[in-house]
Amino acid sequence: MIMVRAIVRPEKAEEVMAALMADGFPAVTRINVAGRGKQRGIKIGDVTYDEIPKELLLMVIKNADKDFVVKKIMEVARTGKGSYGDGKIFVSPVDEVYTVSSGIKDPPDSEGSADIPEEKI
Repeated sequence: MIMVRAIVRPEKAEEVMAALMADGFPAVTRINVAGRGKQRGIKIGDVTYDEIPKELLLMVIKNADKDFVVKKIMEVARTGKGSYGDGKIFVSPVDEVYTVSSGIKDPPDSEGSADIPEEKI
């Protein structure tokens, strides 16, 4: 399993989540965040905004789905303006997943499903 963390513009977060849901990836955690990237904030008139609002979308998916999910996020989150600020996608391995309510350790590459318990805590 892998974790995909996508930082996207707030106005694109709903579109990304809807596209993922339509393609069979409903499990997403959404967090409001603020930060800056290569653009080092934004200057409007005499005011510089160091941190820009973004949305962080977190999901754990099967390794085999990585390329599809990353491509879908990039496709939907891109504004097409040709400038910085559309976001970043980070992909990391997930070693273990546990379902809190049941205490069951999910099997590898299960997308968080506890259908086939591997081990109960």
